[in-house]
Amino acid sequence: MSERVGQMSKSQRLERLLEISRTMSATLDLIQLLDMIIDVACELTQSEVASILLYDSGAGVLRFEASPGMHRDDLREISIPLDSSVAGWIFTNSKPMVIQDAHSDPRVYRRVDEILNYKTQSILGVPLSVKTETIGVLEAVNKLDNADYTEDDLEVLETLAAQAAIAIENVRLLESIQETNEELKRLDRMKSDFIAIASHELRTPLGLILGHATFLQEFIPPDHQEQMEVIIRSAMRLKAIIEDMSAIAHNEQGQSRVRRNPFSVSKLVEETFNQFRDSAKEKQIEIGFDIPEDEALIMDGDQEKIEVALSNLVDNALNYTDAGGQIGIKAEGDDEMIKVFVVDTGIGIPEDEVERVFDRFYQVESHLTRKHGGMGLGLSIAKAMVEIHNGQIWCESKEGTGSLFCFMVPANKEKAQKAANVFRSG
Repeated sequence: MSERVGQMSKSQRLERLLEISRTMSATLDLIQLLDMIIDVACELTQSEVASILLYDSGAGVLRFEASPGMHRDDLREISIPLDSSVAGWIFTNSKPMVIQDAHSDPRVYRRVDEILNYKTQSILGVPLSVKTETIGVLEAVNKLDNADYTEDDLEVLETLAAQAAIAIENVRLLESIQETNEELKRLDRMKSDFIAIASHELRTPLGLILGHATFLQEFIPPDHQEQMEVIIRSAMRLKAIIEDMSAIAHNEQGQSRVRRNPFSVSKLVEETFNQFRDSAKEKQIEIGFDIPEDEALIMDGDQEKIEVALSNLVDNALNYTDAGGQIGIKAEGDDEMIKVFVVDTGIGIPEDEVERVFDRFYQVESHLTRKHGGMGLGLSIAKAMVEIHNGQIWCESKEGTGSLFCFMVPANKEKAQKAANVFRSG
């Protein structure tokens, strides 16, 4: 507690309030902040002690959160009822209260004096309010020299309480955000661990299933071939999911590496078109591609990873485009950067969810109502494959109209390093 000062003039009190206001706004530790407030409350009102009681919504009582050091541990064990205490009345009514003679006042909660072996002689209490919500009470107890609390004391304590309530709420919000962030990090680690473990543990039994199913397919009678093909197709679908999960796990664990070799992005686009042409035809979707004439769009990068990114974008377009729709693939670029676009006339994405489409397991549709397939890993993998090349990927979409996905990657290693430096400095 700070050293007591003599009787302060009104202007000195205001100067002190301004000074403490700046200090409070810069204090991010709640305990330190609360101790500072009661210290200044004693100083400005010339009181023996001061305390802060905050509302415990779970128990419906007030609890001492800041009090003189010698009584702190004892006071933390006390719950102050709202219906039979001065602090409770102040909190409930959101109004200040002054009691000049507390010896026989029935509103004083005597249990505090009994436990502390203390004698409360006078009380000045004000609510701690943020906007229209009261969060607690600031009390000053026992005016020095048996004097009475004045209107100036009330005014200065209300001003301090107004500043303190905002500072307290800001620190509490910051602590809540930090706790939420830590919980999100914990959940994200759990999700990453699940992906890594599941992809590893499922790979071996699935390989056995595929191996035996393929072997048995050669020996079973023709009338059972269709059932065996269903088994193999389903196993292959599961294999693709596991490979997606494995790609995510490797990227998060830093195991993904770019193996650079020159390749033609134009040729890759054409090959991707050919890869998905039959699937699009089965779904009655028109698919096409557009690449520069007589220009190979040579990129020095990891062709396999860029192929994975592009394939996942096209596969996503097929999943979310219904019969009669259209899908287009386009590539363009120069010696600096290469851009690849995938556009569709599918269901589109709500405007407030566009930024989330690259999150792992994100689904445009609710899992209860969705009719399109996929686990929500494809776009996340595409993003990882592009970013490992120091590229960028984004989406533009209009719900009910369709979506455009685009990724931009540096044409060679030198440009990639330059792009990485730009991203880091930005």
